[in-house]
Amino acid sequence: MDARELADALPDGVVVADAAGAVVLVSALAGRMLGVDPHASLGRPLGDVLALSNTEGQTWAEANRPYDTLRTVTGTPEQAWLLPDGTEVLVVSTIRRPSLAAPVEQVAISLRSGRGRKRLDRERSDLVATVAHELRSPLTGVKGFVQALLNRWDKLNDDQKKLMLRTVASDSDRLSRLIAELLDVARIDTGRLQLYPRASDASVLVARVVESVSSATSRPIELHVEGGIDGGTDGAAEDELEIHADPDKFTQVVTNLVENAVRHGDGVVTVSLGASPDDPAQVLLVVEDHGEGIPGELRQRVFTKFWKHGARGGSGLGLYIVGGLTHAHGGSVRIADADSGGARIEVTWPREQPAT
Repeated sequence: MDARELADALPDGVVVADAAGAVVLVSALAGRMLGVDPHASLGRPLGDVLALSNTEGQTWAEANRPYDTLRTVTGTPEQAWLLPDGTEVLVVSTIRRPSLAAPVEQVAISLRSGRGRKRLDRERSDLVATVAHELRSPLTGVKGFVQALLNRWDKLNDDQKKLMLRTVASDSDRLSRLIAELLDVARIDTGRLQLYPRASDASVLVARVVESVSSATSRPIELHVEGGIDGGTDGAAEDELEIHADPDKFTQVVTNLVENAVRHGDGVVTVSLGASPDDPAQVLLVVEDHGEGIPGELRQRVFTKFWKHGARGGSGLGLYIVGGLTHAHGGSVRIADADSGGARIEVTWPREQPAT
């Protein structure tokens, strides 16, 4: 494989110039990015071929002056530059000299699409916007009620004080949960999620979640376990719904699914738990509602960070965490249509520890 074939095989565009500043190599990808013919560019000045500019109108060669830089400089760090069509690319270069006393022998430049960095920048902006929005409301409530208690303590009766303190406690719980979600997202993204799985009774954990969420909403929530209702198992073996899971993480998955159905769906929320009909080594959890459902073209986006649909609020992190925690345990998540026309989210969870 010669140098050109090797350069063409790289994921980044490559441009190489010799000691005189003449181009000796342009990879196919670099040619497409720069809008030049790789073969016709050979022998041309580097500044003419590398048609990159910054927001001040400077070209890459003018700004970096690779042939006139200090002799100790061995390259340029990653920089954002604009192609002739306005597309952003990330550019890094190496400057090679035989020795510190010798002139530049070769300059090699690589070009990479800036879309990845834009996506990361957009995610960071979304994170900042989400945190600011979600924190503003409960913090405002906490500050307002605490200030009222401090200023009017002697004028408030006990019932008013209790109402204010309950509201402060509720807003504080909301803040704590958002912070916990953000920490979980960071751990999922970096692969540092800590799990403590063990044999757990899925029916007990799901029943606790349903009872907890039901106490905080007026929406009816029905629980079906192995064909029974309200936790009944209709004679199923006690260990039939045993799963291998970190119980706290499994509880978080169920809580996020049920609360999501309550917040974004309509009518009765149905939670079903039983053995998977497709795989005896899996337990199947299904959460359904009677809302408008989730269109097929949006279903892949539901499990991405900060995805929101509709105007009913939420941090946009709940289902991302559901997907991350479920996959970390060796399970799976899919979205389907409920018989009622609403959304149906199915989670399969392994009964035993997956083979490593």
